[in-house]
Amino acid sequence: MSTPIQSEKAQDRVLSVDFFRGFTMFMLVTGITNVFHELAKNDMGGPFIALLSKQFDHAEWNGLYAWDLIQPFFMFIVGVAMPFSLAKRMARGDSWKKAFMHALSRSFWLLALGFMLGSDRDSHAFQNVLAQLSFTYLVAFLIMRTDFKIQIAISFAMIILSDVLYRVWPVEGFNQPFTPDKNFGAWVDMLISGHLSTGHWASFNAIPTTAHTIWGVLTGMLLMKDWTHQKKLLTLLIPGIVMIIAGYLMDPYIPIIKRICTSSFVIVSGGYCLVAMAFSYWLIDVMKYTRTLNFFAIVGMNAIFIYLFSNLGGKNLLRGAADPFTSRIFFWMGDVGKNVMVTIAVAAMVWYMCHYLYKKKIFIRL
Repeated sequence: MSTPIQSEKAQDRVLSVDFFRGFTMFMLVTGITNVFHELAKNDMGGPFIALLSKQFDHAEWNGLYAWDLIQPFFMFIVGVAMPFSLAKRMARGDSWKKAFMHALSRSFWLLALGFMLGSDRDSHAFQNVLAQLSFTYLVAFLIMRTDFKIQIAISFAMIILSDVLYRVWPVEGFNQPFTPDKNFGAWVDMLISGHLSTGHWASFNAIPTTAHTIWGVLTGMLLMKDWTHQKKLLTLLIPGIVMIIAGYLMDPYIPIIKRICTSSFVIVSGGYCLVAMAFSYWLIDVMKYTRTLNFFAIVGMNAIFIYLFSNLGGKNLLRGAADPFTSRIFFWMGDVGKNVMVTIAVAAMVWYMCHYLYKKKIFIRL
């Protein structure tokens, strides 16, 4: 079977993809959002800071805040990069089998790393974003050469399957689809680990959120096409806006709940992914506003490394290194001011680590 990816301009680099990936990783790993939490916690900054602080946290259950979009963005942008990566491999002579073996290896290491990061008693390994990505990545790769209508159908089939199982799976005590710890996802976690997780997250989320990675793959294919900027933007914006509206309209009947990735959440967050990608494409590739590109892009170029570094205690080490300096230099700002400044300093050091690796042309990938 031939792949449509091979017929596109694989050599053309879409700078907005680097920007989108880098921005998402910067928000995810640097801890910069803690500045707003610290200020709001101490009633500083007024209603605007309080609003930002609320947006940079997960909804407790039903609802959608900006922070709830970070994981969908991450899984989506991985999908966007996949057609570019496959086209590059094909262009240098790799066979489909060799590319598949690489994808299988990458999926295994994502799962292993996800298990390592999600191994504490209060969570499940499958709930870690890398473990979930190991599944969504492999599924998206396996169907990447099929017609886009088939990929769309499979993505919505997985969403519908999840919704049906939550509603009809016959397990006593777990038949309340939108109630914390009383739903199908909670039953699956009890089955595979013997206990529920803190925060009501569900390992089964990997099934419906496969749609995010599949939609990312389709977006990557779109960006590789020899189309006008306007056609690409409209092809992203129109479905994105429709999905956002549809997701919110579904909310009274199917609540938007990120913690169990209800169908309304997957659809509305998928819409935001498309709109955010369209905005990034317009800003970087159409308007050529690239001055901020490198700032964010260099974080995304070592995404796996910086994610692991931050989640294995690296940020705590940097905080310990920065605190003696910030506490002395900014003592006049009080405890809140010092905490804000040390958070900013840690974010700056995380960014500089990525910058150093970028300058040395060191890119750590799976």
